[in-house]
Amino acid sequence: MPYRPEHKVETRARIVECARGLFNRRGFTDVPIDNIMAEAGLTRGGFYNHFKTKGELYVETMSAYAARRETENRQRQGLGPDVARRIVEAYVSRQHLDNVDGHCPLMGLPSDAARGGSEVKAAYGRVLEAMVAAFESSIRAREGESARQKALAITASCVGAMVLARTIEDDGLADEICQAARDQAFEVIG
Repeated sequence: MPYRPEHKVETRARIVECARGLFNRRGFTDVPIDNIMAEAGLTRGGFYNHFKTKGELYVETMSAYAARRETENRQRQGLGPDVARRIVEAYVSRQHLDNVDGHCPLMGLPSDAARGGSEVKAAYGRVLEAMVAAFESSIRAREGESARQKALAITASCVGAMVLARTIEDDGLADEICQAARDQAFEVIG
């Protein structure tokens, strides 16, 4: 029986989503193609029907994440500072920190992106720009202020706090770091 025309697209999307979770959990380098395909319920041989390399898959996982964020940004466009505050609350939260498979790749994969090639860095940069844009579109800058500069500061604070909180075992200190980042972000938002 032949596959439905959309089967290949659906299969590729499943591989990308499974890879994203595994990359978040274990990092790009420590996830073999066999594990990605097993997680997707497929065999290794099928991987090459969709991707040439694991690096190409990584770029697509980052691009898919960025595309989702860009869509959300368009929906939030011009909704104001309350949206920025809600994004900060959700991003710098215990729930987000504990959701290893589903958390943002900015906090889960910075070292992998830093060691990656130009395509990997570009894909990571698109996710970063999507987050900055989410804040920039929600912040009202006063005269002489730059909404982009404020958005970059908030993004750096949020991502940095989550990277630090994720790397330590002391939950109390992790919570303090997250609270400090939230407080700083809210101060910047105004």
